[in-house]
Amino acid sequence: QVQLVESGGGLVQPGGSLRLSCAASQNIFSFNAMGWHRQAPGKEREWVATIRKSGGTHYADSVKGRFTISRDNAKNTMYLQMNRLKPEDTAVYYCYSTDYRGSSWGQGTQVTVSS
Repeated sequence: QVQLVESGGGLVQPGGSLRLSCAASQNIFSFNAMGWHRQAPGKEREWVATIRKSGGTHYADSVKGRFTISRDNAKNTMYLQMNRLKPEDTAVYYCYSTDYRGSSWGQGTQVTVSS
């Protein structure tokens, strides 16, 4: 089973930036897709962004133009660059991967946007 570990969360002021990382325990090149979900207090988990094996990227409307998903196959790591953060971006962010075995999830990293 794939092990995924997120890092990079923290407290940031509105309008600020953070970069989340998701380190995988194995080669990520073979994954069909990787991405991010988030869950705010009292709300359901929601999809944020996906990067496919082809390199194609997809974003939720709420983050489009502010967030950028990318990956570094040599480092087995995926990233989420988050700019122009808003208080409504406050959530626990989870990374995931999918391959022929199914989906794997990380433990999550907290992002808090507050002044």
